[in-house]
Amino acid sequence: MTQPQALSISGGKLRVALLTREYPPEVYGGAGVHVTYLARELAPLVDLTVHCQGADRPDAVAHRPWDLLADANQALQVVSTDLSMAAAVGSAQLVHSHTWYANLAGHLASMLYDIPHVMTMHSLEALRPWKAEQLGGGYAVSTWCERTAASSAAAVVAVSDGMRADIMAAYPEISPERIRVIRNGIDTIEYRPDPDTDVLERHGIDQARPYVIFVGRITRQKGVPILLRAASGLIPEAQLVLLAGAADTPEQLAEVTELVDGLRATRSGVFWIPEMLPKPEVIQAMGQAGRKRAVAEFGWPAIAAQTAALYAELTHPGSNRRPSV
Repeated sequence: MTQPQALSISGGKLRVALLTREYPPEVYGGAGVHVTYLARELAPLVDLTVHCQGADRPDAVAHRPWDLLADANQALQVVSTDLSMAAAVGSAQLVHSHTWYANLAGHLASMLYDIPHVMTMHSLEALRPWKAEQLGGGYAVSTWCERTAASSAAAVVAVSDGMRADIMAAYPEISPERIRVIRNGIDTIEYRPDPDTDVLERHGIDQARPYVIFVGRITRQKGVPILLRAASGLIPEAQLVLLAGAADTPEQLAEVTELVDGLRATRSGVFWIPEMLPKPEVIQAMGQAGRKRAVAEFGWPAIAAQTAALYAELTHPGSNRRPSV
């Protein structure tokens, strides 16, 4: 594969501010994983600065909510953090935000500094009304942040064809040509075949029987209760392995617990591992089919190259990249 070239503009590398809530060591979801690997592969191609939310860390600029909002709704705390992020990226030539937590920062920076805003959508606030359980009225704020930013971004990146379809349905005001599909990547070196079986043996998973595996948090959009209800229809010899924890609410944890207990009463081979396993153990538990699929997916260097190509298009002289207010 040909190595992508560094992206230059006005004699130097393009200055990009990557805006995210999560960044190592504070990563808890798929969007944070995505940003971690994307930043690693973008760094040789552009002059990259990562702006994140939370505690200080050596390889990113951290931002925190205003102290006066310590007791306020979480959505208002996020908005105040976004104001800090927008104020800090004045030297950037392009901003790239991930999730509603950082989208408003990208939108404001685009208006303030007249630079393109690229916005990657990993999920849609508009399709997650259950978040009102966590945010209350703040859910209306988070949805407003997402819609406002998406409607005026120079480009909206969907991480799958399905996500692109959802964006077009939820936000018809976004012209289809502004929505680009750049898929989630996989580190094919890190996620390589592991012939060991000690993890499977330790958890009692029968290697002579096929199994379905879920890896993720217990949150409404992951659909764990749907999977558990459908699992009763699996062939009798199939096992179900849930690497699932970090429930969003006690009620969701109770629901999953009840469903797992009910399924175990009717069939064998139901395994629930709620604690976070070390990454090598997750790789082994994925099984051969999971590994084959991982190797077949795009590697992160290719994903970064596609992203850099989008940056180049948006910063090319004459590009129609001005934010629409």
